[in-house]
Amino acid sequence: MARKGDTYCFVEVKTRTSDEHGLPAEAVDFKKRERYRKIAWSYCGRLGKEVPCRFDIASVLGDEIEYFENAFI
Repeated sequence: MARKGDTYCFVEVKTRTSDEHGLPAEAVDFKKRERYRKIAWSYCGRLGKEVPCRFDIASVLGDEIEYFENAFI
């Protein structure tokens, strides 16, 4: 988890050495997104207040990095 201003950023980092089985970001499927939402909900609940949050994905393929802000809701 990171923070940018008042926004809490939950970042999933996916790494692959090749795209033979798809791009790294494609591995964040519906089930994983639901899991991350629950983790964020729990974390934010412990803060005792509502805070803005977003979900980002860092996709690493070999030595190339792509960063997707607000990758899912």
